[in-house]
Amino acid sequence: MRSPLRALIVLLLAAALLVLFLYNVDLRGVARQIVGADPIWLALSLVTMVVNLSIRAWRWQYLLEPLGRPAFLPAFRATAVGFAASTVLPARAGEVIRPYFLARQEAARGSRMSATGAFATVILERVLDMIAVLVLLAVYVVVLAPSPTEENRLAFEAVQWTGLTAGVAAVGALVVLFVLAGHPARLAATLERFATMLPSRLASVLARVAEKFATGLGVVRRPGRLLVSLALSFPLWLSIAAGIWTVAVAFHLDVPFAGSFLVIALLVVGVAVPTPGAVGGFHAAFRFAATTFFGAADDAAVGAAIVLHLFTVVPSLMLGLLFAAHEGLNVAGMQKLADQADSERTAQP
Repeated sequence: MRSPLRALIVLLLAAALLVLFLYNVDLRGVARQIVGADPIWLALSLVTMVVNLSIRAWRWQYLLEPLGRPAFLPAFRATAVGFAASTVLPARAGEVIRPYFLARQEAARGSRMSATGAFATVILERVLDMIAVLVLLAVYVVVLAPSPTEENRLAFEAVQWTGLTAGVAAVGALVVLFVLAGHPARLAATLERFATMLPSRLASVLARVAEKFATGLGVVRRPGRLLVSLALSFPLWLSIAAGIWTVAVAFHLDVPFAGSFLVIALLVVGVAVPTPGAVGGFHAAFRFAATTFFGAADDAAVGAAIVLHLFTVVPSLMLGLLFAAHEGLNVAGMQKLADQADSERTAQP
């Protein structure tokens, strides 16, 4: 699909989701809710957003050690740039830009790091995130959640079954990553056998890329390090939960701290919609969670969703654009880097 057409479709999708989100909403009531939100709790939520970026950079730094561990600040800058790119560019481009931006920084410092291998650790991060989110969701729905009401029983049961299915998929993905990481050279040799069915040049390129990719998963070969990486995912998501909960408190929503675990799971589904900055999907997911499971008034839920989304994207956006500008990158430059990175990931040895 051509890039302009893809961008147009993404923008139309974002617009449609926003229209659906704001349909039949009292905008004046929403504005009153936002103005009346408790500023102290909002300030606490804003602080957690910077904490989230820091923990992400720390965990990523740990995962990257088999490739040549970078310092914390380069990992933090690359993480912020990646989140900024995902906010302003479609298709979660930041996930591709982040490892290539870091590799470029490391090259400038005289350190060699495989961008393809670094990209593999981004995939591993997503698996660890999924496992952490599902564990927190299970703790809430199995242990801490009150009995569902007649109004939300079906939705609550759907969340339970979906969480169980996704949990099985997450464990399966972790096993696949473990197998791939265990024998990177064997993976390359297997793909090279496709030379009899594919053009030899293409098969050779795929083999070299696959070997770099699997090497990036080297941390999985060390159970202790994998366990630490997974453990670091829990303070990250607890911090994210704290940011959600403090916004809920600021808007006087009856959401307990553990209830934010359920909100997180639904937000993960919402942000999967590939709009820039998760516009629309994020808002709709939060509104649904707050009104369906916690009996929030619609105006308060909409106002809280708007503010929480701003708090989620603005700190990383400002920091990321600042760090990118320091490296001579504007938004157009980030898009070019994303296109180049995507091409190199699939076409370069």
